[in-house]
Amino acid sequence: MNERCGCVFTIGALINRCAVDRRERTMAGYRTMMALLLTAGSVFQLSESSVTCKNEEGNEVDWYILYKLPLGYGAGVSYLYMDNSTNGWIKSKTNIGGSPGTLANTLKPLFDFYDTKTEGFGYILYNDQPPRGENASTSYGHSKGVVMLDNKTGVWLSHSTPKFPKYRSKKFWPANGKTNGQTFLCVTYSSDQFEEIGLQLKYIHPYSFDYAISEFFPDALRDVAYQIGFPRKSPWFRQTNLNSTGGNIFSSFAKYTHFNDDLYSGLIVENMTESLYVRSWGKSGRSSLLPSECNPGTPHHVYNVKQVKLLKRIWNDTNDHSKWCVAPNSGWTCIADLNRHESQKNRGGGAVCIRNTAVANAFNTIINKAEPCPPSAKREL
Repeated sequence: MNERCGCVFTIGALINRCAVDRRERTMAGYRTMMALLLTAGSVFQLSESSVTCKNEEGNEVDWYILYKLPLGYGAGVSYLYMDNSTNGWIKSKTNIGGSPGTLANTLKPLFDFYDTKTEGFGYILYNDQPPRGENASTSYGHSKGVVMLDNKTGVWLSHSTPKFPKYRSKKFWPANGKTNGQTFLCVTYSSDQFEEIGLQLKYIHPYSFDYAISEFFPDALRDVAYQIGFPRKSPWFRQTNLNSTGGNIFSSFAKYTHFNDDLYSGLIVENMTESLYVRSWGKSGRSSLLPSECNPGTPHHVYNVKQVKLLKRIWNDTNDHSKWCVAPNSGWTCIADLNRHESQKNRGGGAVCIRNTAVANAFNTIINKAEPCPPSAKREL
């Protein structure tokens, strides 16, 4: 007999209890082993979905640019595509929100993470018009984008679409995204470039609405994710070069709210060797729209692109929400965050630029009408 805690056990009962304990320990060990194997399998599955820009066929590319066409062309989900191999625009075979498709293929690591929260992957989704309806203060940048990375590579996908992507949904394309034209730039970078990308984003000060950034990723990215990263002293702008995995150099411009000037005429054109042609959203109060800027004494001017011609259709800036600029002779093209509005002089934002003749030609040739210099500026020049 064995008495313990007021209970009485026989030797036989103790032997049976020990056998049960051994079986339970064996099963617990088996469950632990299976959990480890499943975790390893999940990590392997995640690594199979590489964090890179991907084209419509699912192939990895160094970078791409998308131009989503306005609603007047088809159902408002058609888009043009360009990367280093296309030598200009090609019309996509799939819809912008289709799966498979360029965006769906690129975002697959994020969708995989929704299913299996594995370590080694991080992301930040930011949008000044977030998908869940909360209001982003104007103290945040007028900016929209996706950052995804692992310990090898990552992508910075900057774009102009409100409420994109939808919150934690594999059906990522928002219904409001059909109406207007939109632009996207995706670049694949090695993981060591994301400290620098994080510093640029701190100047832009975007409104991050969803993220998963562990302590293994750069501090600057975590500051951006937690909405606590922004510059504390002048200069209120930052320019840096970023190296893609394919060896292309992208120039990133970022300005904080205290910069108090237009992104294009106050920053980007100052670093160009010629005038800029800028396409931005033309719907705003008339007094808020900045005119083409041709100030006396400045070597280079900024012209507003009022109409573009895409697939034999002419689009005004009132139904095209895209944001880009081109310096056609020197080969520079930038995909940007900000509009040329008076109110956005004191908003954070930025642009990522590539010097590529084929890209510059593709954008330059779609310009159908540019706003001339104001008459007063013409007389003084």
